[in-house]
Amino acid sequence: MKITGIHTYLACHSNRTRGLIKVDTDAGISGWGEAYSIGPDQSVAPIAEYIWEMIRGEDPRRIEFIMLKLFQQFRFPPGGTGMAVISAVDHALWDISGQAAGLPVYMLLGGAARDRVRVYHGIGGRDGQETAERARQLHERWGFSAFKLGPYRLPPDSTRWGRVCGAAAAYLRDIRQHAPEEFEFAFDPHAKIFEPIKALQLANALAPYDPLFFEEPLRPEHAPAWARLRQQMTVPLATGESLYGRFEFLKLMAAQAVDIIQPDICVCGGLLEMRKIAAIAEAHYVTVAPHNPMSPLATAINVHFAAATPNFSILEYILPLNSEWKDWVDDPYLPREGFLDLRPERPGWGLQVNEAAIRDNEYHHWQRTCPVRPDGSTGYI
Repeated sequence: MKITGIHTYLACHSNRTRGLIKVDTDAGISGWGEAYSIGPDQSVAPIAEYIWEMIRGEDPRRIEFIMLKLFQQFRFPPGGTGMAVISAVDHALWDISGQAAGLPVYMLLGGAARDRVRVYHGIGGRDGQETAERARQLHERWGFSAFKLGPYRLPPDSTRWGRVCGAAAAYLRDIRQHAPEEFEFAFDPHAKIFEPIKALQLANALAPYDPLFFEEPLRPEHAPAWARLRQQMTVPLATGESLYGRFEFLKLMAAQAVDIIQPDICVCGGLLEMRKIAAIAEAHYVTVAPHNPMSPLATAINVHFAAATPNFSILEYILPLNSEWKDWVDDPYLPREGFLDLRPERPGWGLQVNEAAIRDNEYHHWQRTCPVRPDGSTGYI
């Protein structure tokens, strides 16, 4: 079997573009993958064309060989945009391999370590009571018992930090008063905090109300700062969505700087690299809760990773209902009792991509905007 073509699509959901990649073979089997929206979105196609010249004519089932070749043959380390496209190509190769073998991808990874994959969903509300009610609604319809939300009830860049922490604690306390005791709530400060001591103050404010985890309070660059923060915290510390590849994760875990890692399978280098990251984490007694604010295709890919990974804990999930996403794939993975079921009868990723729907999807430019502080400087997003 040989690779005969690579195609890119910029499919839009709610004005945010997702880069999808299709790899064709001479056996009539095609595989699909997804690249994270690192930005600029339109970089996906030229990078994919660059990769095409490296993988043309290769056997798509030689995934280790092809991935090694890509990392070695890039002129410089590929960085975020390059890693995102490499990830999508990796996904497509696994999809092809599973279809060629007539097996779901997780069976190629050693088989299922679990029967289903637990998921959590993002929520929010004007106050704790409204947030708890939304959590109840998601539980009643889909079985969710774990949720993630932002901690900021006051503008963090223009409010005294003690008030920010106090308002966050009051919010979680209010949620706890109105939500079932078994519900779990994680908090994501979105790497907006520059000073580790402020991250610790916010974590301490939330700690009495038992958060599921405290996600990425700091920027990811300096592992020693993370190590100091973790040593002082009493709630689980999670991070990883902004890291690329196993060597960056190794540095973090070797510093004993994290309890839960959150690599993104659409940017870390793909499923093969994610497996290597998870193995390093397992050796450090660290669990994996993948970052996944992506399309139903990325969710399917994560399901196969999670199914075969012993130290997987929980997967971020976005419901694809009432959006363009419901047209992208024939049968998206939907939760039942708060879990995604495996599909042992379906080869590859277990779903089909509607190529016509994404081909006709109109591209929209999307850009994050930094907050502006009272002194005119910009803050972290």
